[in-house]
Parts: sequence; C-alpha cells; structure tokens
Amino acid sequence: MHTVKTLIRDIPKAELHIHIEGSLEPELMFKISRRNGLSLPFHSVEEVRKAYKFTNLQSFLDIYYEGMRVLRQEQDFYDITRAYLERIHAQNVCHTEIFFDPQAHTVRGIPFETIVTGIHHALLDAQQQRGISSKLIMCFQRYLSVESAMETLHQALPFREWIIGVGLDSSELGHPPEKFIPVFAKALEEGFLTVAHAGEEGPAEYIWQALEKLKVSRIDHGVHCVEDARLVKKLIAEQIPLTVCPLSNVKLRIFNALSEHNLKQMLDSGLCVTVNSDDPAYFGGYITENFMAVQEALNLDHNDIYHLVKNSFQATFLNKKEKQDLLDRLEKFMSQYKQKGLVKDKDTFDRRGYPLLKI
Repeated sequence: MHTVKTLIRDIPKAELHIHIEGSLEPELMFKISRRNGLSLPFHSVEEVRKAYKFTNLQSFLDIYYEGMRVLRQEQDFYDITRAYLERIHAQNVCHTEIFFDPQAHTVRGIPFETIVTGIHHALLDAQQQRGISSKLIMCFQRYLSVESAMETLHQALPFREWIIGVGLDSSELGHPPEKFIPVFAKALEEGFLTVAHAGEEGPAEYIWQALEKLKVSRIDHGVHCVEDARLVKKLIAEQIPLTVCPLSNVKLRIFNALSEHNLKQMLDSGLCVTVNSDDPAYFGGYITENFMAVQEALNLDHNDIYHLVKNSFQATFLNKKEKQDLLDRLEKFMSQYKQKGLVKDKDTFDRRGYPLLKI
C-alpha cells in the first residue's frame, strides 16, 4: 500500500473540523504558561501526554479546558493558530476552516477582541506567506445557556467580516440542538452560515434537529446517521457534508477501534464524508495521521482517498470560483499522479463506478 501512503502524504487537502484550542501541543502550552507567569498541574511535557487518556467526551473536555487556561494574550492566540498552520502546511493542506470557542475564554475575563484578533492575524499571515486559505467559525458551547450563546453572538457582530459562520460543540448528551434555535435564527439573520456537532455521541435525531431547526449547512461528526435510513437518504440526496474525525472517534470510545469505524460504509453509500483531525494535540494526529490510520484500518484505496479529498473541497465555505480552483488543483495533481504510473489505466473508475480522473 506504499503508493496509497504516498498519495495521502502528497495530495492537496482541506480540513473542515479543527478546534484551534485542541491544537495546543504540550510544548507550546508550557511556553505560553511561562510567558504569562502561570503554573500548570503538570511538571513536564511527558506528564501532560500521559494524562491524555480519555474514557468519554467529558473526560477529554475536562483536561481540554484546563490546557486552554494558559491562553490570555492576543499573542497566545496568534501563536497557537500559527503553530497549527505551520503543521498543516507541511502536510499539504491548502485550505482550512477553523473552529474557536470564545466562551471558554470570555468566561475567564479574556476580551472577545483579544481572541479573534490573534487568530485572524495568524490566518492572514498564513495566507500571505504559505498560500493557505482559511475561514473562521465561532462555536457555542452547548452546556452553557442560550443567553450566554446569544451574548457571544452579539460580541461577534463587530468582527462579522472575519467570521464566516457559527457552530455548536462540546458534550451532546442532554443538550439537543433545538435548545439553540433562537441563537441560530439570529445568526442566520445576521448573515452567518451555520454548522453543528451532531450524531457523535448523540443520536441520529440530533442530526435531524440540526438540519431542520438550526438550518445547518454541514454536520460535524454525524457518524450515527447510519442508524436512520431516511436520514441517510436525505444526506445523500442533498450531499450534506459530514466532517468525520476518525482518531477522535476512537479516542473518545465512539468506536472501540478504527477497524470498526463506519467511514468506509458511509463513503461507499454516497455520503459526502470528509476526514479531519478535531483536536489533534489530544487525539494523536493531524489530518495526514488521520488519513494514514483510517486507510490502514479500513484498507482504503487511492480512489477512496481521492473522493474523500474531493468531498472536502466541495464542502468548503469558499465561493464558487475558489472552490473550483481547488477542484482543478486536485484534478491536475491526480493527472500527474497517474502519469507517474501510480494509478493504472483500469483504475480510472472506482468500485462504485464513479470516475476517478477526468483527463
């Protein structure tokens, strides 16, 4: 499978499900904590990594929020974003759509402007210096009140040009999407796009609520959609993207092992599934590591990798021309890949009959 691994490494990619706070590596956590004169409940990088043993989503969130406590200054938010962008540049990611959790910081007294300005400037620098395009999505934490979410939405309005959309994250259990109907209605009225975490630990019903009551354009995770045939039919017919995070799903015990993951099942059924890293510092890898791991566990071939990447480009919040530019870039890459003899002529079509290359 060497050629598939080579393809994964070299193919241009987009990432649509990444929490920037979840990319805070232990080394940078210690650096920022020292700069801000803060102490950590850990004595070394190794001790931090040993603590990354989670039994469910909530056990992860507990340490996740403890780690982000070091983020205080605009430079901190710039540094964490820049570090993530440098990593994905090395992995041939050419577009990313980043989540951030302002409530986790404003509750600690950090001004909204401090958070978003640091992130925004890092995104601008990556565009200018590395050619990585990006969009920023603000997430509401579902365990907090609707009133808190609405207040956060109003705080975001002065920065409307920097933020493409709003989302919904953190623990699903006991916090259905419909809880946030008024907030998402207001966000749509203000011109934001909407997404929501649904069907990760929560049921397929939460995906229905996100689609019908929050009017979302994408579902983050969504792996439990397969429990509802009518829902799967809708998702396929409308090509509603699912931003799946394989390593995260296993780390949080959504699946017991990658070999049990339903990504391949969803891809073969025609769902618009994509591969992403979620919180890579905590879950064992960035986007390439997720592709590599799931490819090996599910025996994905080059056709599968191609379609997963193509899905991600089609699922972006870029405008029509920008999206087509990425798709053209992908087709050019695949054409060159074929010319190198890594794809046989007979493999022009995949097992579903979908064209692999248009050359």
